[in-house]
Amino acid sequence: MLPNQAEANQPHYPFSLPNLPYAKEALAPHYSPESFDYHHGKHHQAYVTNLNKLLETNSALQSKSLEALIMDAAGKAEAVGIFNNAAQIWNHSFFWHCMKPQGGGKPSGALFAQIEKDFGSFETFAEQFKTGGATQFGSGWVWLVLDNGTLKVVKTANAELPMTKNQHALLTADVWEHAYYIDYRNRRPDYLAIFLEQLVNWEFAEKNYQRALQG
Repeated sequence: MLPNQAEANQPHYPFSLPNLPYAKEALAPHYSPESFDYHHGKHHQAYVTNLNKLLETNSALQSKSLEALIMDAAGKAEAVGIFNNAAQIWNHSFFWHCMKPQGGGKPSGALFAQIEKDFGSFETFAEQFKTGGATQFGSGWVWLVLDNGTLKVVKTANAELPMTKNQHALLTADVWEHAYYIDYRNRRPDYLAIFLEQLVNWEFAEKNYQRALQG
């Protein structure tokens, strides 16, 4: 059983747009208030609106948590709308917590030691993470995951996410164009570099790592 991600999961319908864990001005100049207006206020909100509409006449699904909906719908052609919108609510909710004011730099403690062990060095991890995000064709996500006891960088397309592969998400960067285009235009590699250098919330990743070890 995957550890419940309290910051990303919601227990049942109707789902709601979660508040940002910081003011929308808090990550400037690296991530602008205008980006949050569109990314959080419009894109994330649209997934919430769409999922609630899909479920409004389906009482059998209304009691399921967001994560349960995702896992039940994964790989089912007839449930692709539910999967895409539920997964994108989860992905975005998780992503907001992967950033913080005065973020960036290196992790510490057990997660840092595991990164050094599994990647050889933090610098190797960082290059793999940036390359994974930059080379994800089209829309998607790049993740740091714990997979059967080993840390890996993986990338997913569109709404796909690690939990459907029994991987534990520790950290993600959104590489859909709406995540970075206002601030970085077509410079996705620059956005990913700034994410790691100035924005990443390693305390959140460490908490997810400890959850994964316990789960």
